[in-house]
Order: sequence, then structure tokens, then C-alpha cells
Amino acid sequence: MHQVCNIFQNSAANALPVVAVAIHDGRSVRDELLPLLAISQEERLREEDAFTSVWTHIAPTRVVATRSRFEVDLNRPRHRSVYLTPKDAWGLQVWKSAPPTEVIERSRALYDTFYAEMGLLFDELAARHGHFFVYDLHSYNHRRGGPETPFNSPEDNPQINICTGGMDLERCGAVVDRFQESLLSADFPGGPLDVRRNVRFRATRFSRWVHENYPGVGIALALEISKFYMNQWTGEPDEVLLNAITDALASTVEPVYQAMASLQT
Repeated sequence: MHQVCNIFQNSAANALPVVAVAIHDGRSVRDELLPLLAISQEERLREEDAFTSVWTHIAPTRVVATRSRFEVDLNRPRHRSVYLTPKDAWGLQVWKSAPPTEVIERSRALYDTFYAEMGLLFDELAARHGHFFVYDLHSYNHRRGGPETPFNSPEDNPQINICTGGMDLERCGAVVDRFQESLLSADFPGGPLDVRRNVRFRATRFSRWVHENYPGVGIALALEISKFYMNQWTGEPDEVLLNAITDALASTVEPVYQAMASLQT
């Protein structure tokens, strides 16, 4: 079985039960799929959540997926985790012809492995601490028209989109508020970040899974960050902005954890 993710865990007794997950920064595709793919490597990489694994360093526990979303999308329901038509993949033609059923099932087996591993990790954190918090880190393209076209409207594309769909906001609302307040107060190049809720995206499948399986124990906050920190057409990052986002996210960890821990008292 191919490895589906890397898990890096600080085993220190005083490590906070905070996890950062980059579910879409994987690039690997099985050899058996390569002759079937119609999509180019450049197109694939443009749709991955580039450099989100960098931001996982804010947390004591890090999860970085290794598989390309064009092999299996870990952030979709299982039956939709393999893109079969262009409609599944932003209009992109992924396959030269439909993959055989057994090939699709091998991809879905990776999906099952990932969620089994996440279950073991979160069960351990829940048993040890009674609760845990997850940063579910994603990025999105905001210049789809081509390298020479204007950026998409900033009114509809916040730099950081907080997703609260699927959350019990009556219970978790104070935690989300504390996160947003901390992020807005971060010292960021050019001024405060544009941080808004549910503008481009409302929820992710992974965060919904956490809330469905760990009610009252786990809080997963899905973040969709526009690729203003890089050139999405060349793949080149702006190191200053990339690192500034890391620092801004890191500044939220302690306040968010304190807000979450207060729910348990």
C-alpha cells in the first residue's frame, strides 16, 4: 500500500493537542495511473494547495498528505474522491479514458487508509487530553483566467476565508471569534489581513468528518487561503508573504487553544 500521509507528532507531555493538516499539498501519483492521465503535471500542480504544508509547522502535531488530489481527493465524500468527469475537476479533462474499476478502488483504498489513520490520531489525543483542535489548511486559485489576466474580485475572494459550515457555532463560536480576532491583529506586511467567513467556501469534508465523529471533543477550523502568496501560474512563492502567513497563523495557536480549553470547564 502506498503511503497516504506523513504524521509528525511532538510527544512531549506538555505539547498542546493542536493539529495542523495539509490535506491537498501532496503530489504523488501511482505509476499505474500515469499512462491514463490526460491532465499535465503543470495543470495538476496548479490545482494542488501549494505550500500549505509549510504552515503546518505552527502545531505540535502535523499531518501532510502525500497523494495528489488527482489520484484521490481526501477532502471529498468517498464516492466522489476520484474525479471521473471534467465536472468533478473544474472542467479539466483528467483522464484519457475512464480508469478501470479496480484502479479506482485502489485509489479509494488510500482514502480509507487516511481516515483510519486520522481516527487513530484523534482517538489518542482525545484519550490523553479530552479535546483537540485542528487547523484544516487549504489554498485556492484567484486568477483562473490566465497569467496575464486580472485577479478575481477581492470582494469575493478574501485572503483568508474561514469556513464554519458543519460547526456547532453555539458551542464553538467563541473559538472561531478568538481565531479571527487574533489573525486580524497580526502584524502583516501591507496591513491587516482580509479575513472573512464563508465567502468563497463554507465547509470542507475533512472538517465535517471531525465534527461528525468527535462531537464535543474535536474542533476543526477549515481555512481557505487565496494564493496571493505565490504566482499560481509559475508556481513561484513570495517567501516574505509565505512566511508572514505562517507567523500570523502561529500567533493564533495559544489564544485559540485557551478558548477551546475553556469550553471543557
